[in-house]
Formats: sequence, C-alpha cells, structure tokens
Amino acid sequence: MGLYTYNSEDIKKTDRITQLVENLYAKMPEIESARALLITESYKETENEPIIIRRAKAYKHIVENIPITIRDLELIVGSSTLAPRGCQTYPEFSYEWLEAELDTVETRSADPFYIGEKTKKDLREIHPYWKGKTTSDLATSYMEPETLLAIEHNIFTTGNYYYNGVGHICVKYDEVLAIGFSGIKERAKKELETLSPGDGDFQTKSRFLEAVMMSCDATIAYGRRYAELALSMSEKENDSTRKMELLHIAENCSNVPENGARSFYEACQSVWFVQQLLQLESSGHSISPGRFDQYMYPYYEKDLKAGKITREFAQELMDCIWVKLNDLNKVRDAGSAEGFAGYSLFQNLIAGGQNEDGIDVTNDLSFMSIQASRHVFLPQPSLSVRVWNGSPHEFLVKAAELTRTGIGLPAYYNDEVIIPSLESRGLTLQEARNYCIIGCVEPQIMGKTEGWHDAAFFNMCRPLELVFSRGVDKGVQIGPKTKAVEEMGSFEEFYDAYKTQMNYMIELLVNADNAIDVAHAARCPLPFESSMVDDCIKRGKALQEGGAIYNFTGPQGFGIANMADSLFVIKKLVFEEKKISMKDLKEALITNFGKGLAPEDIADIASQVAGEMVTDKKNLNETEIAAIIKGIVETFESAEVKEKGEKILALIEEVPKFGNDIEEVDLFARDVAYTYTRPLEKYKNPRGGIFQAGLYPVSANVPLGAQTGATPDGRLAHTPVADGVSPRAGADENGPTAAANSVAKLDHYIASNGTLFNQKFHPSALSGERGLDNFVGLIRSFFDQKGSHMQFNVVDRNTLLDAQKNPDQYKHLVVRVAGYSALFTTLSKSLQDDIIKRTEQGSYDAN
Repeated sequence: MGLYTYNSEDIKKTDRITQLVENLYAKMPEIESARALLITESYKETENEPIIIRRAKAYKHIVENIPITIRDLELIVGSSTLAPRGCQTYPEFSYEWLEAELDTVETRSADPFYIGEKTKKDLREIHPYWKGKTTSDLATSYMEPETLLAIEHNIFTTGNYYYNGVGHICVKYDEVLAIGFSGIKERAKKELETLSPGDGDFQTKSRFLEAVMMSCDATIAYGRRYAELALSMSEKENDSTRKMELLHIAENCSNVPENGARSFYEACQSVWFVQQLLQLESSGHSISPGRFDQYMYPYYEKDLKAGKITREFAQELMDCIWVKLNDLNKVRDAGSAEGFAGYSLFQNLIAGGQNEDGIDVTNDLSFMSIQASRHVFLPQPSLSVRVWNGSPHEFLVKAAELTRTGIGLPAYYNDEVIIPSLESRGLTLQEARNYCIIGCVEPQIMGKTEGWHDAAFFNMCRPLELVFSRGVDKGVQIGPKTKAVEEMGSFEEFYDAYKTQMNYMIELLVNADNAIDVAHAARCPLPFESSMVDDCIKRGKALQEGGAIYNFTGPQGFGIANMADSLFVIKKLVFEEKKISMKDLKEALITNFGKGLAPEDIADIASQVAGEMVTDKKNLNETEIAAIIKGIVETFESAEVKEKGEKILALIEEVPKFGNDIEEVDLFARDVAYTYTRPLEKYKNPRGGIFQAGLYPVSANVPLGAQTGATPDGRLAHTPVADGVSPRAGADENGPTAAANSVAKLDHYIASNGTLFNQKFHPSALSGERGLDNFVGLIRSFFDQKGSHMQFNVVDRNTLLDAQKNPDQYKHLVVRVAGYSALFTTLSKSLQDDIIKRTEQGSYDAN
C-alpha cells in the first residue's frame, strides 16, 4: 500500500502491557467448572428437542450466566474464566479421561493445571449425566473393529477431535465488524422467511436458522453484560484515568458485537469477543484470527486520518489483544498434552501477502502485528507472514528482526506454492489469493471453509515395523500378512509391502476420521460458529453438517525423513551393495542395534511369543512360554548380537541422508512422501469434501516416537521421529542451504493441508544487518524452489541446557516447538530434549 514511512521502533511497549503479562503468568493455569455445570443444566431441560436447538439454548445459558470479569488494566475485555489462563471443560465431547486424571492433572509433566477440590466435586457430580451421550461415545460406535485396533496399537491417533471440539477455522470477522450480530441475525431471519412449512427440508433448515438467531441474541447479551460490568466498575473507581477507560469499555460493549464497529477500538473489542466466544462454544483449538491486518485496516486508516487515534494507542490496543490471546487455554488428556505441550491454542494470525487481484497489501498493521509480538513476547498469536515476489524487503527484514529475538515467530509461508495448491482443491484464484493459515501450518480461505485440519497423526514409521513383522504387533495381527522380509528378492518387493501396509492403515485412518465427523454433526453442531461461515445460513446447515462452501479433512503424516532414509538404507545396503542381510537387519532393529532391550521391548516379545503359541495351537504352559521368552531375550542381549548391531549401525551412518542436497536421496524422499499423500486423495468425508494430506507432526513426533521401535535409518528405539518435513536431527551435515534445497524437492503442492520445515540457528548467524539480509535471502531461495513453509529457532544450545537446569531463571524463554511457539520451561523434558538436539546452524551460505 504505497511507500513505508512506519518505523516500528518508534512505538515502545507500555507499562500496561508489561503488567498485564506479569499478571497473566503469576499463577499456574486453573480448571473451572462453570461451563460444565451450565451446559449440563441446559441439556437436562431440553432432552426432547432437536440437537441444534439444544446447542443454541445451551450456548445462550452459558454466555448469559457464566461469571465474567474485567481484569486490572485491561482495555480489551472478555474472559472465559475468572482465573487468568484458566480453562473450562466440555463434557459433551468427552469426560472420561478428565475424570480419571482429576487427581493427577496438577502434577503431570506436560501442561499441568491447578484444580480445586470444589471444582473436582462439581465435575464428578455432573459427569455421570454424560455417559453414553458424548461425541467420543458415538464416534467409537461408528468405527470398525480393525480401526480401533490400529488406534490401540499406535499406528495413528485421532485424539484431537475424538475427545475435543474441532476448531481449526477462520470465520468472517470482517462481516461481524461490518454488520454485527444484529445484522447476521437479520440475514438468518430473512432466509427463514423464504421457507415454507411444506418444504421437504423445512424442519431441519428452520430449526437451524432459529438456532442461529438465538445464538446471535445470546452473543449480543454477552456484550451488554460487559457494558454493564464496566459501567458498574467505573462508578466505584477512584482513579480518574481508569474511570475513563472503564467508561470507554462500557460504550464499546454497548455497541459491539451487536452492531457494526464504528472505530478501530470497537473493532478490536468485537474481534476479541468473537475469538473468545468461539472457544467457549466449541472446545476447538486453532481458531485463528487470520488476516487481521487486512480486515482491521479500514477502521485503523479511517480513525488515523480523522485524528481519532494515534499509532501509539492503536499499537497498545493490538498489544492488548495479543495478551488476551494468551489468556485463552484448554486442558487436554495427558497423552495429548505431550503432543501439544506448551498450553498452545495455535491461534494463527497472518500478515502481509496479496489481495484477490494479486496486488501486495502489506500495510501499517502488518508491521504493527510484528511489533505486538515483540512487545508481548508470548507464544500467542502464532504469528505468520506471507511471502511472495511482491513482498517489501523491509517487511521481511522486520519479520527477521523478530525471528532474531529467539521467540520462534513469525513462521514464513510461500504464496507461490500455497495459492496454486488451494486452486487444485477447487478454490478460485481470487479466493486462494486471500488465504490465511489455521493452527500450525494449514492454509484455508476465511469464512468459507470447514477444513478439519489436524484431523489425525499418522506415524509413517509404524507400517515399516509391520513389514518386518508381517503385520503383527504385540502378538496381534493388525495389518496385512505380507511376505517375510527374509524371502524378499528385491527392493521393489519390499517397497510394495510397505505400501500395502500403508494403504491398509490409511483406509482405517479415514474410517476413524469419518466416524468422528459423523458424531460431531449428530451431537455437537455449532450454531454460533456456523453463523459466521458461508454458506451455512443459505443452506440451512450447520458447519458440522456440510454447511460450508469448502469441506476438507486433513490428517497429517510424519516421519518423512526417517522413512526416506530407512528405505534408502535398505535399498542400498541390503539389495544393491548386499552389505547387510535382511535377517541381520531385522535382528538389529529388534535389539536396538545391539544396545539391549528396553522393558517395553521384552513385553512386546512376550506378547508376540504368546500370540504365536495360540496361533500355532501349541499347548504350552506359562513356565514353558517363559523359558522360550528368556532364551530369546538372552540371545538378543548376547555379546555377539551386540557387536553385530553396532557394525550395522556404523554401516548405516555411512549411507547418504536426506537433508544434504543429494539429488538421489532427495528425489527418493519425494517418492516416499507420496506413499502417504497420494492414497488419501481418493477418499471423501461425510460433509461431501475430500481428504488432503498434511506433512507435519505438531510436537507429536516426540510422544509417538516413544511408541516406535528402532528404524533402519539408525534412529534408536523409543526416541523422537523426524520433525515435520525437516531432516532427521543431526543428519543434515551440509548446512542450512543444503537442508532447504533437500526439503524443497518434496512435492509441497500435493500436501495442501500444509508442510512444516523447522530450522535452528545460533544467534550469531543472524547478527547485524548482513545476517538479516542473508537470512531473508535463505527464505527467498527456498521459496523460489517451491518450498511451502519455514520456521526457526534462534537460540544457542547452552541457553536451552541451562534453562532445563534452572527453569526459574528462564520463565520468559519462548522457543519454536513445531507449528507453534511455547514457553520452553512449560514443555515436558522429552520435548525440550528434542528441541535441544535439532541441528544448530552457526552460519550459512546464502549463495
């Protein structure tokens, strides 16, 4: 938008923001029971009504009765809990895991929450009502036995939506700002008036539209509650400055979100109400503000030109929103908490990029978004920037300056890949140009999409294990009974066996996702959320029923680097060079390359032996079976086996690895990635949309790696698998440019649900003006080669090690985890270790 005169360094962080951040993190996050009690009360009163009406009445009951608060110094108000960073619970989705963890959630290693005894009592009293009524209960009943078996054996996990709401959406913030919920209600009312009682779908459409109108009324009432609270507080306030602030808050909340915003300040307040209430309704994470700098800019520009606002105050308001985004929180089950460690809600806000006409629209708010993240210096929002050949260099330098602080923000996205990728999925060019990012790395068009991104984690290493075991895991036949590896005569035969195991498990993954999808439509349609997504009102359908214009399901595969390197090792060492026999390799994997068996490995052998005894109908007693197991274990732990395992590992280490710009290896990795991305494309979901693959793990590569045995790339058993599409930690030995060149050779277009490329630099690599220019050059070079996404940690290893030992001294140390940033000291030790082990680049060659 013209020449840039804005200097972000002119706008300093205020004392208010410093204090708001300190107040936010003064205590451990707390679980509250108000929402769970209110929704249970409502559901008990609406037993025989249509589910969409029940959901609307429950939402109304919650927002009209949940305790509200205005925290000290706040300019933007609206909180889902009384406690800062607290969370409500959502028993309609699931509750059994929480019931089981009520006494341990405070002391667990990942994302602990304080929970009072009164709250425990409240939840234990209402939970029995939900037995058999949750989305997870219904989803389970829709899954095939083979699907449940695959989940039990950790081939993939669907815990995200199995136990929680979906989220992963960007709604029409721009429409709310323009017409408010009174205008949205009027749209629904007019659509309702076009219906006739004799229409075949009158019953469902009319009840949906009534639910939307009810939700709009409830949202308007919520804003008024805050107007009344602010006015009441102002009457008791002695400080004249704070009294005026409260009166201004009351005026804002008396107009928004009911009506369209009249100012930038009101627009900020309205956006926040939408953000907060979406979470309160749905339990979903990755509810993302999207292109904030675009839909907010008209209000900012108008007020600035009229002299109604200064850049300094506008920056402070944005800073306040950034703080509030860190106030939202959710509790997950212990296993999921390990995979999403860091209390993250993945609220992605993206800046820069082009408009529908292909014109760059970077503006003041784009720069101020970067500055807000620098001021607040917290994980949320998960700030992203769009990059294309029209991006201003100074904008990317400002982004690089933020990256240099070590916060792990922003992430960088390539318009030149993402736009055509979305077009290939049916979006128009104009729509695709207006994309934003949801959650970690998932592209979406705002206000028209139910993307079901992050629908499952698929561990590509587990089907490889099943090739070696002929589909058996822990003594149970869970996959196809492929040929014994010792009998395979070519690499192609082995590769085909892997594809067989993959295809079988991918179909079961689809079955699981679709079962959960159907359950959400049947039991938890969301009328408030649906009111802000096209074309739900016109179609008379909730988002969960297929009301959106674009419907996708996006489960992600991970372990690409491990699989590429593993299969390349087998191709080279076993079949081409014949340096290792398949029998010896299989033995080396079982014994963790001679490093001995872990307790879980011995348990697996015991299960395997016991299963074989039953299959072969051998009537052996427990003593005889135990003797067989003991003999196997002694053999595997012998000095001879240990020496052989070490030699095999040494041979593996000499084989070229993905991440070093070696054409043969990199193109092989591209083909391996297709074993996941291509099969998914043929499947459809219950909303009439298609499946699209993502290649990223969030941080699940750590806990799910702990469930995976040794792999032929030299990765030891029960250690993390590779992060996203990044090379395996330590395997990229030729520098960051070589690693980027390798990753760019993957097909990022087909992985239209997003790819994730992590790099870690020593701070010295980005020092000075030259360091920043070289860094921007690295990004542009990667994107010129059609890479899709890059993100960075800029921190030295010694700092991370010291933070592990002295966490109290590093309370504000933020790092990039996966598709999000988090406070380092809040992460589990296993995840901290994974970040520490990532290859640290001291300098790079920006040729």
